[in-house]
Amino acid sequence: MSAGADYDRSRLFWIGVLALFTAALAFSLRAAVADELRSLYLVPLDPTHSFTLIAEALGASFLGFAVTLFACCALVDVIGMKRLIMLAALGFIGGTLLIAFCGMLGTGYGVYWVMLAGMVLQGMSWGFVEATINPMTAALYPEDTTHRMNVLHAWWPAGLIVGGLWGLAVHAMELHWRIALVLILLPAFVFAALAITARFPETRRVKDGISFGDMLREVFRRPSFFIWFGAMFLTAASELAPGQWVDLALTRIVGMRGIVLLIYVSGLMFVMRHFAGPLAHRLSPTGLLLASSALTAIGLYLLGIANSPFTALVAATVWGAGVCFIWPTMLAAAADNYPRAGAWGIGLIGTAGALSIYFVLPRLGALYDRAKLEAAGGAEQLALLSGPEMDRVLAEAARVSFHTVAILPMILIGVFGGLWLHARRSRSQASGYARPESSHSTQ
Repeated sequence: MSAGADYDRSRLFWIGVLALFTAALAFSLRAAVADELRSLYLVPLDPTHSFTLIAEALGASFLGFAVTLFACCALVDVIGMKRLIMLAALGFIGGTLLIAFCGMLGTGYGVYWVMLAGMVLQGMSWGFVEATINPMTAALYPEDTTHRMNVLHAWWPAGLIVGGLWGLAVHAMELHWRIALVLILLPAFVFAALAITARFPETRRVKDGISFGDMLREVFRRPSFFIWFGAMFLTAASELAPGQWVDLALTRIVGMRGIVLLIYVSGLMFVMRHFAGPLAHRLSPTGLLLASSALTAIGLYLLGIANSPFTALVAATVWGAGVCFIWPTMLAAAADNYPRAGAWGIGLIGTAGALSIYFVLPRLGALYDRAKLEAAGGAEQLALLSGPEMDRVLAEAARVSFHTVAILPMILIGVFGGLWLHARRSRSQASGYARPESSHSTQ
């Protein structure tokens, strides 16, 4: 009997798809309305540091994600997958309403704190989703985890596409920015309704009879896990931080809305993630991550110097091809390499990614503000700029922010290169021990 035969695998998989799709919609639409939030509420509070403030607000969602994922991934079998999914739906609804009506629910800096609370609540909901759907997919498809995890996470870019197009449509029709956020509510209600009567599986850890204590000891008994934890910190910063930043940073520079680039990259990711299985088998998961890191570094460098729609699309293509497989392949690697760590191992990897964005995104905003002031010659001079001169200053700020982030995947080339060589050497030694007669053959 195949894994998950006692469960409606198709229904459960689609619950996971819709939940992740909703998280991606929230991610995309936060980026789409970020400039309206900044202009309406943050510029009046602190015009010099408005980009830093909106970056901190966007980053707060990742703190909510990280804390929730860390707490829930170890307790998913205690809390239950169904409860976590229902909490996710409620959080998406509540967080969206807080962001949409922050101007009515607070005054002065109180508006900022309500906005921040909405961002955190949306992030917590994303954490509930990831804490559920990743171990669920690993339990339902133990024979093909890498491929299935990538197919599941292909619906993350699908949500980005729909959210980005909806944000553009709202802007083009000159509708109120709150209308953009309404779309988040619809799939939240749908996946909650599907989950109410669904029966969810036990995690792979419980199915294999691994105790809670053994799950915790697995991570600390195998220090190599922390190499993957640290790598996820860098990979997520290379993918998700620029994804939240691209509309704010590039719209005035490249002659097109930055959100269009995010939509385009998301389309690439949606298609390419369906081919992750064959690529992972051909290159190995570590080899795939190594190639992805190299492309990501090049893509971020090119985003920093993009100055036209054509150069922006070229840069986005390279960057998108680089980041495409990283997140789901990292999760699958944790599930396959550390199976006794169970949902906690997968969740810790996701937590590293979320914490990364929480720390990196505000620093991107601060870097951008500082570079902008330096290029303009100070706050007073910046206030006097407009037109081409302002575009020049913003182009320099974008270059500094993207090129700084590009350092991270360059570090990852060394990390994954070392892991790939170690795995290759281990396989060669194992092959040599198993077949001594072939020890002199070319590997």
